[in-house]
Amino acid sequence: MRGRALVALAALAPTALAGWLVWQAMEGTGGHDDKPPQVLPLPSRTVQSSRPGTGTATGTPTPQGSPSSPAPSAPPGGGSGTGTLAGKTVVIDPGHNPNNFRHTKEINQPVDIGTNEKECDTTGTETNDGYTEAEFTLDVSHRIRAILEKQGAKVVFTHDGDRTFGPCVDERARIGNRAKADAVVSVHADGAAQGQRGFHVILPAKVKGGGADTAPIVGPSRELGVRIAGKFVQDTGMNASNYVGGGTALDTRSDLGGLNLSTVPKVFIECGNMRDSRDSALLKSADWHQKAAQGIADGITAFLGG
Repeated sequence: MRGRALVALAALAPTALAGWLVWQAMEGTGGHDDKPPQVLPLPSRTVQSSRPGTGTATGTPTPQGSPSSPAPSAPPGGGSGTGTLAGKTVVIDPGHNPNNFRHTKEINQPVDIGTNEKECDTTGTETNDGYTEAEFTLDVSHRIRAILEKQGAKVVFTHDGDRTFGPCVDERARIGNRAKADAVVSVHADGAAQGQRGFHVILPAKVKGGGADTAPIVGPSRELGVRIAGKFVQDTGMNASNYVGGGTALDTRSDLGGLNLSTVPKVFIECGNMRDSRDSALLKSADWHQKAAQGIADGITAFLGG
């Protein structure tokens, strides 16, 4: 009996985690951490398979586009001034840069991240058939911007693929700080081993050294991260990472300059693993890009009280 009970509990764990994340996203974190999680049903999920060499995903129903399809867009430079997020500033940081691979010398130059030095930037990862993380992050970021600007937010990008390389991680942090952003989200995808699946949100650790002092932002950044994780589960059906975060979808790190040097609430999201065949099929689907963008935007909106 004890063995069967353990198996049953193990089978329920992913559902309970998803319910906890959704509950946290809807209820908030301040003063609520001791409440029992409410297990909520997840939206149905379409399983898609990749077609090697195409950079697109196939499946039923057919995705509404490909990663190269134009994302819904609004003119850059600010929201409408009306809506639930009117008066709020959000900085979106598309991870890496499609041109970084042409400038390896420059991006390998060390920069100060507060506690030590680290390379300016990296090229990012890619799927096994060559769809790059930098392409993914830009497309999803455009979609996030369109959603948030419709709600009245002013959205600032750290870059829009218009630079020869970078920006470096310290400059990415400064862009959010100068904007006095109410929230900053750095969009990424991971490059782990086959079989390692799911998303996770990276939170800033408490760090003090050099130009870094994250103590004021650790609390609000965690709330931002929990809200995004919950909405991401709800909107995409993606499971929490099975290799980072102990099944919580949350990971705290002290080695990322973009977090260490931030003076405003900021998190990273790794939307999935580009080197896993099942995750990569989603990460190459324009239809799923829109779901991911919606989940991130909904988490930001929930954090900002919209």
